[in-house]
Amino acid sequence: MPLFPSPVSPPPPALPTVLVLAAGRGERFIASGGSTHKLAALLAGKPVLQHVLDAVRASGLPHHVVQADVSRPGMGDSIAEGVRATTDAAGWLILPGDLPLVRGDSLLAVAEALKRHAVVMASYQGIRGHPVGFSPACRDQLLALKGNQGAAPVVRAQEAINSVAILALDDVGVVTDIDTLGDLARAEILLVAR
Repeated sequence: MPLFPSPVSPPPPALPTVLVLAAGRGERFIASGGSTHKLAALLAGKPVLQHVLDAVRASGLPHHVVQADVSRPGMGDSIAEGVRATTDAAGWLILPGDLPLVRGDSLLAVAEALKRHAVVMASYQGIRGHPVGFSPACRDQLLALKGNQGAAPVVRAQEAINSVAILALDDVGVVTDIDTLGDLARAEILLVAR
């Protein structure tokens, strides 16, 4: 037995959970000529959703994937379900599953900024994108979401009390979503250029 006890390490800081939204129908992608769901479409030989999950894993942040369910018809319902499944999280980063170029370091930057703000919105060259981070103070509002508006009502409520930060990132991936075959082709070009 050692003479001096080992110092007790402080617990690791609580990290927000990334909610990966993979519940949409992807109708615009099919309408544009896609033969599969957009999240299953191949980008550089790998499904779009897999690119997103790889970035989340690279960030080291905890995550929860919200899958398709007929009882959750809209993005607001999916966000509420994700928050309900992770209710004790130290905040949430809302990340649609169709942003295959988002980088893990961008997720970490939003998580870090969330320590100082109720809501943090990623942006690229002045365009708002994802992820959007929400502190635990927004839990009840997120749980009450329904329909297709997503978390816009929560963001507006926090903007009204100056609790929203726009985080400029040098990551085109925060605004590169896949809704059509053309979007997929553009993402392939951006990925190759990286």
